[in-house]
Amino acid sequence: MDEGIEFWVGLTRVEGLGVRGAHKLIAHFGSPQAAYMASLTELEASGLPAAVCQAVFTQTGLKEAEREIKEVAKADCQLLAYSSEAYPPILKQIADPPLFLYVRGDVRVLSEHSLAVVGSRRPSAYGLQVARRLAHDLAERRLVIVSGLARGIDSAAHHGALEAKGKTIAVQGRGMDAVYPAENKRLAEKIAESGAVVSEFPLGTSPTPENFPIRNRIISGLSLGVLVVEASEYSGSLITARVAAEQNREVFAVPGNITTAQSFGPNHLIKQGAKLVDQWMDIVEEFPPEVRMQLLPSGEALDAGQAAPGPGELFERSLTAEQKAVFEALRVDEALFIDAILGSVALPQNQVLQVLLELEMNGLIRQLPGKNFIRKL
Repeated sequence: MDEGIEFWVGLTRVEGLGVRGAHKLIAHFGSPQAAYMASLTELEASGLPAAVCQAVFTQTGLKEAEREIKEVAKADCQLLAYSSEAYPPILKQIADPPLFLYVRGDVRVLSEHSLAVVGSRRPSAYGLQVARRLAHDLAERRLVIVSGLARGIDSAAHHGALEAKGKTIAVQGRGMDAVYPAENKRLAEKIAESGAVVSEFPLGTSPTPENFPIRNRIISGLSLGVLVVEASEYSGSLITARVAAEQNREVFAVPGNITTAQSFGPNHLIKQGAKLVDQWMDIVEEFPPEVRMQLLPSGEALDAGQAAPGPGELFERSLTAEQKAVFEALRVDEALFIDAILGSVALPQNQVLQVLLELEMNGLIRQLPGKNFIRKL
């Protein structure tokens, strides 16, 4: 437990202070403990309301904090204060980072490169499949998958990451003494084994509707970007995407069938400028070069002085031997007829056709009229 954590917890119990007010108070005095030790005159000089200053001066919140800390230890959690070296640096960049987090699992995973995957609680089979596949593919490349542990897309994303033996973070909209929904209790336990389950809400907090927009800023705040897979017009996932944009995070969306309500959200985001995604590479290529280098499919570090991989290069490195043979037989500046491809690759015809389809689906090649194929990169 971080030293002085009771003062951080205490400030969250001061009515009318709020997260931003608490950060303002801490910036003024240097630490929560110094704020609690200040005189009433000094507190009033901070510019906060008189009632808030009076509450801090009379040590409001400290007794509740002591009880909470004891309960947290019993709940197999830990408290991670904003001042801790383990507090995720990327979360500190948002306008109102939590004063502390309740964490079950490995706190170190909170500071690894992450992507949020969110979406409908009532998705289609297509949405579930896409969320699971993309989370799996990205987790295989050491990207931590962040989501909200809800039914539907969130659960699919967590499962996809775990199936890839990757790491995932679940951000709860309730206290850490229980899991919501209850059916995901076992999933939360599996997540905590290699990743983390986190919340900023006190133990005993119920999963009321107003908690989830508050929770969503942490989902996006922990991540390099947010991927939306299926969301209706009034979905909370669109709130997460909006908050992500405000936090200067990347926004990604999987396009959907225009006749279904769950496609409204991602299609609307794409119209507004979100990056259209149909494969993992669409996401990774938007990250800074230093991040892309750490997410190479093979896990290999680049040689000193080697240029950072560009769009398409990362995917090319992950090709199978058969895919690589067919890909290299194609040209960027000239379309090749199927017979020419079959004649230049030492593979059975059926296998070449299958590989061409795989390369096309992954956006690396394009089929032109008359069974002609050309490389896109």
